[in-house]
Amino acid sequence: MEQWEPERIRLGISACLLGDEVRYDGGHKRDAFLVDTLGPFVEWVPVCPEVELGLGVPRPPIRLVGHDPGAPRLVVEKTGEDLTARMRRWAAGKVVELGGLGLHGWVLKRGSPSCGLVRVRVYGDDGMPGRVGRGLFAAALTDALPLLPVEEEGRLTDAGIREAFIERVFAAARWQAFTASRPRARDLVAFHAAHKFAILAHSPRDYTELGRLAAGAGPRLTAETLEGYGARLMRALAVRATRARHVNVLQHLAGFFKRQLDDDERSELGEVIAEYRRGLVPLVVPLTLLKHHVRRLRVAYLADQVYLRPHPKELMLRNHV
Repeated sequence: MEQWEPERIRLGISACLLGDEVRYDGGHKRDAFLVDTLGPFVEWVPVCPEVELGLGVPRPPIRLVGHDPGAPRLVVEKTGEDLTARMRRWAAGKVVELGGLGLHGWVLKRGSPSCGLVRVRVYGDDGMPGRVGRGLFAAALTDALPLLPVEEEGRLTDAGIREAFIERVFAAARWQAFTASRPRARDLVAFHAAHKFAILAHSPRDYTELGRLAAGAGPRLTAETLEGYGARLMRALAVRATRARHVNVLQHLAGFFKRQLDDDERSELGEVIAEYRRGLVPLVVPLTLLKHHVRRLRVAYLADQVYLRPHPKELMLRNHV
């Protein structure tokens, strides 16, 4: 699996989240997790749509308005100046540029009329807002790059959403590294074998279909097969993993070496998985014990499973889910 591991993750980000003073009031929204914890593993690609549009810092506040939440207008609050067409033209060109950078994901600023991903305020004619919109740049980004892992920093305060997003980011990076290696059909089989339990924790249905795609690739791996596998892989990982599915995977992994454990070891492993199922311990606890037995018993097939280390342990993401 090491040959697929990227040297560095490349993430797009709303520039204010890095501490850049680009907000309308000249301030920033520096996010400690993104900068201090994730930052050492990431090459950031910062973008502030409003600054790049030429609105300056500081600048008059802007908002989304209109009756149709799917097609709101972007206007300056005080003057009513309509910036919709300018923003859409700029965003259309920007996402084309970004599509060529090999990004592995994007973190957007919550609530922003340009960058907000979900539940952005859209003001009606009566001046009352409803949280029903999406920022114009965020809409252009997700429309142009539908398989790119995208989240907003506010949602990343949820431990489950944070772990799921980072898992998808690292999976996207591995997939890009894999496809750049000019793989053959047997390489796709090996890639799938290493990711199968990670996929199973998210979507058993996609686990089955991806297995069929890899096994049926034939003697020559086509671009169509690669594209289809990659798209389905990212859609599968976008399905939220559940505690029950994690338990299913943990039990599958334990089944590979249960006969090699003595009675006390089997009992301990079963109890730890049961405690995780009941919510008494986080996922890292049964995983740590499983990895101990994998190393001790030298179970080579499991040692290569991405599920056991989907992202750097220093991030401690599975300590909280």
